[in-house]
Amino acid sequence: MPSRIEDYALLGDCETAALVSRDGSIDWLCWPRFDSEACFAALLGTPEHGRWQLRPHNASSDAGAKPVRRYRGDSLVLETEYETAEGAVTVVDFMPPRGQASDIVRIVRGRRGRVPMRMEMTIRFDYGCTVPWVSRVGPQTLRAVAGPDMVTLRTPVLFRGEGLCTVSDFTVGEGESVPFVLTYSPSHLPPPEPVDPEAALCDTLQFWDDWCARCTFEGPWRDAVIRSLVTLKALTYRPTGGIVAAPTTSLPEKLGGVRNWDYRYCWLRDATLTLLALMNAGFYEEAQDWREWLMRAVAGSPNQIQIMYGIGGERRLQEWEVPWLPGYEGASPVRIGNAAAGQLQLDIYGELMDAVHQARLGGLGVTDQGWSLQCALIDHLATVWNQPDEGIWEVRGQSRHYTHSKVMAWVAVDRMLKSARKFGLKAPLDRWRALRDAIHQNVCEHGFSPEMNSFVQYYGARHVDAALLAIPLVGFLPITDPRVEGTIAAVEKHLLQDGFLLRYRTEEADDGLPDGEGVFLPCTLWLADAYVLQGRRDEAVALFERVLALCNDLGLLSEEYDTKAKRLVGNFPQAFSHIALVTTAHNLTRGAKPAKQRTQTNGNGGK
Repeated sequence: MPSRIEDYALLGDCETAALVSRDGSIDWLCWPRFDSEACFAALLGTPEHGRWQLRPHNASSDAGAKPVRRYRGDSLVLETEYETAEGAVTVVDFMPPRGQASDIVRIVRGRRGRVPMRMEMTIRFDYGCTVPWVSRVGPQTLRAVAGPDMVTLRTPVLFRGEGLCTVSDFTVGEGESVPFVLTYSPSHLPPPEPVDPEAALCDTLQFWDDWCARCTFEGPWRDAVIRSLVTLKALTYRPTGGIVAAPTTSLPEKLGGVRNWDYRYCWLRDATLTLLALMNAGFYEEAQDWREWLMRAVAGSPNQIQIMYGIGGERRLQEWEVPWLPGYEGASPVRIGNAAAGQLQLDIYGELMDAVHQARLGGLGVTDQGWSLQCALIDHLATVWNQPDEGIWEVRGQSRHYTHSKVMAWVAVDRMLKSARKFGLKAPLDRWRALRDAIHQNVCEHGFSPEMNSFVQYYGARHVDAALLAIPLVGFLPITDPRVEGTIAAVEKHLLQDGFLLRYRTEEADDGLPDGEGVFLPCTLWLADAYVLQGRRDEAVALFERVLALCNDLGLLSEEYDTKAKRLVGNFPQAFSHIALVTTAHNLTRGAKPAKQRTQTNGNGGK
């Protein structure tokens, strides 16, 4: 059985990522990209579906071998310390910044005594399905090949085959170091030259030290913010600038449930907060890479815009189920690809236009071609904004007129008007003003329930949705508007559960799926942001620190939390949660960031 979700650590080289458990098992790795087929898939099955474990030989039976782990400084270099009856060792795990190839380096360092160690590696390409042909290439090198894929293991210790698994039993004494280097390469090319493990460690630490030195955030939660930003950087596909929502697929939103989705793609819904999180912390290069990825991804016919894309901007993300993987703790099906890519979600227009507007304000210029593309997208939005859609939460039930979707359509037009005026860009201002005002009036007439004194999830509904918190956060209405105050109160009344916020109540929303889900951590932080705007700082801090307390021992968060089982659930680590964490930290420490950045309007349609 795989470990608890919160018991995993993240390794990454800014092109793919691995998850390693407390007991030294790498249970998830897709090579060579985030969205490639996994060669270690025990996370969604059993050890026979692929893993790489390295730990003291008696760790499972020796109570004294309970590991203590940490990242070294602000890096992604993981150090796991084991205390055993025979002595003490530290296992150092990391992925160097990618050079000629992608590597995972594991170094066992003896600290005291002589500790028997065991290494077990089961390589299974194609999400745990394909057994490779494994051969020895000299006394210290192993090679595994299947179709287009090849991995090479280099280590000075002896190893052997045992039941379609590679194992090694060895002993590490005080002051000794034993390295293992696993390298991926295409099978039709010669194996890459080996990396020097110690030199690679120095290079990796220097890479993260240099990167983190650029951070401008200062405040009482700096460590949590830095760890969130490092996680966001690790989830960035460096060749293109795209940022995946998570490095995993099908980790359930409810233990044993069916809400299991593939998150190894880039969502437009995260666009603005991602950009602001990076810019406000001083990472303008990454922000520009993300902005440029956005513009390339949506380029083309405006009526073909999607809610998400592949890390290179790919559009075909067909969803299929993996029959041979039983799923995390039996949560099935295991899904590869994401059918939601074909949904209509009107909110993405607002996210895209707001992100590009904020980029311009931050000094990240946009070309004339980029403005022309934006104008074409707005022309298309004018023809579809009044249609029902699937909404920000990608429901697989009936399409509806979601209030949040209409609000974000308003944001799209509003930000285009602001950009045109601020930067002297050519635009049909009168037509856009009329469109913006029409959307605003439509939302206020149909999205607000006088009986509930609140905006509602969709037109005609009798329940609320945490996405309604966007209404003041994006400047659709001011925080002091009685309708906004009523909406925040309704969200608190109906969606707060054990001190955290649900996205919506699944039993009310008829979202096309059985089962419920955990509380949603980004939405909980949105409520804290709304408190900041209301001047309820103490409540905002309390809510923020309640979420911080859910971070695992390494500062990582998933998307949701099961308050009954007291476990993180959903794909892990989740960019959306860490972006929200950075956003709220900025709101609490710098009053003008970023809650005020998205609310520069008088609240009456931006007139």
